[in-house]
Amino acid sequence: MNINMTLFGQMITFILLVAFTVKYIWPPITKAMAERQAKIAEGLAAADRGKHELELAQLRATEMLRDAKIQAAKFIEDASKRGSAMIDDAKMQARAEGARLIELAKNEIIIEQANAREALRRDIASLALLGAEKILGQHVDADAHEHLMQQLLTEVKGD
Repeated sequence: MNINMTLFGQMITFILLVAFTVKYIWPPITKAMAERQAKIAEGLAAADRGKHELELAQLRATEMLRDAKIQAAKFIEDASKRGSAMIDDAKMQARAEGARLIELAKNEIIIEQANAREALRRDIASLALLGAEKILGQHVDADAHEHLMQQLLTEVKGD
């Protein structure tokens, strides 16, 4: 056998193999590789988007947490102010009620004093009548001497 013919046969077989591979085998492989490359690129893009969204979500969560803390502090401050205002109102109402009760007690004391003085005057008038009866040695009629008793009461009031 001739080496040239063998080489020539091998060359033709190789060219036919390459042509067959390029025409029938290579396109599905390149197509699968292109699809795989697109999927990988899409997955990487999705991962980047997810990473970016995660960062945004973390920023929003941090911002919401900060806002919630500020709002909670405001609620606490408002509640403290309302509590202080309620305590101040209660103190003012208690003072007003105390002043009203003191005024009522003073008025009651004045009334009781007037009643006690009047009772004392009546007792003095009765004692004066008893003394006059003893001095005169006879019974003194209080109804008959009402005018004298009123005059006596007026004199006692004047003292």
